[in-house]
Amino acid sequence: MESEEFHLPRSRAANERLHALVPGGAHTYAKGDDQYPENLAPVISHGRGAHVWDVDGNRYVEYGSGLRSVSLGHAHPRVTEAVRRELDRGGNFVRPSIVEVEAAERFLATVPTAEMVKFAKNGSDVTTAAVRLARAVTGRPRVAMCADHPFFSVDDWFIGTTPMSAGVPESTTELTVAFPYGDLAATEELLTRYQDEVACLILEPATHTEPPPGYLAGLRELADRHGCVLVFDEMITGLRWSEAGAQGLYGVVPDLSTFGKALGNGCAVSALAGRRELMERGGLRHSGDRVFLLSTTHGAETHSLAAAMAVLTTYVEEGVTARLHALGERLAAGVREAADALGVGDHVVVRGRASNLVFATLDGSGQPSQQYRTLFLRRLLMGGVLAPSFVVSSALSDADIDHTVDVVAQACAVYRKALDAGDPTPWLGGRPVKPVFRRLA
Repeated sequence: MESEEFHLPRSRAANERLHALVPGGAHTYAKGDDQYPENLAPVISHGRGAHVWDVDGNRYVEYGSGLRSVSLGHAHPRVTEAVRRELDRGGNFVRPSIVEVEAAERFLATVPTAEMVKFAKNGSDVTTAAVRLARAVTGRPRVAMCADHPFFSVDDWFIGTTPMSAGVPESTTELTVAFPYGDLAATEELLTRYQDEVACLILEPATHTEPPPGYLAGLRELADRHGCVLVFDEMITGLRWSEAGAQGLYGVVPDLSTFGKALGNGCAVSALAGRRELMERGGLRHSGDRVFLLSTTHGAETHSLAAAMAVLTTYVEEGVTARLHALGERLAAGVREAADALGVGDHVVVRGRASNLVFATLDGSGQPSQQYRTLFLRRLLMGGVLAPSFVVSSALSDADIDHTVDVVAQACAVYRKALDAGDPTPWLGGRPVKPVFRRLA
């Protein structure tokens, strides 16, 4: 059925080497080759701007770079220069570097809804620190998390709730309860059922849908009334929604919030931010029980904090968030137009805020389909588009987006053929892609 030849022999060999040495063949499950069509999982050589090159020499327009972390494009000059300045000055000392206070000042000036900040290396550490702090200040054991958001932490309190719960004691998982996004009545019912037991409500303030009118303010009021801590996970929304994240855009102030991803443009940096009264419980200027909030050897590595400062400055001075939205709107309009023109507008569906677009691939009966996703990803790769999502970076040009839309149109033509045949199998080139969270390999 396939006439085009598209092979990645060097990537295939590199994937074999990876699987022999690294469990899962990648350091993030979402980057695994099981997420890509069989034998079409490129291994990256390098990237610049919105483009990456694989070890076979193919160039791609890349979306969702670094799992949404590289929002300014690869090797961004301002970030690279800031990092380079620190490299010759030493990266880690026995006492705080002056860069730590400068980065904290810059962060809190950009996210004025927070009063204190502590930096770390990844999102899981700071979300778990928020949970521990909430439990400490409330004296309550349970965590209420939003059931509609896919990921909060690698730690037991969250992973125990997923299909990959092997190794997590049931007694830990029982302490995590879930509430649906956008439903204040259901959340209030949960808080009433577990009266005085819930330490915090933790959620992404927005992801693929806008919050219903009054929803976030309603959660704020519920948390206050029931005496629990409101935590916003701003890993994705931070910088992409506004420089101050979703809390800055929607004007609802959480007690604690967590940032990462876009904050470092690919450098390892995350942040726990929040109200002084809570955050200081992890400090030295209070008389209560000490909370082991965050204590990481590499959390204040100088070049990553310099990268974060450069990112924050670039966003503010260059209006990056507005550019991300403009690029995303152009892309979404083009993809929808192409899908409609080829008769698959009800099957290839673009969703989400313009700065954070994802796509759904639906089968003939309108159900999400891993097989049709495989077909779609395969045709994108063959056209030089690496797109597990349509999350844009500010390095994309209009020409990049026009090329992407052309390739999407070619993919939609094949998609239509598969729908007409009632079976996408001949167009898959092997086994279908798989969901990240599944019990068996």
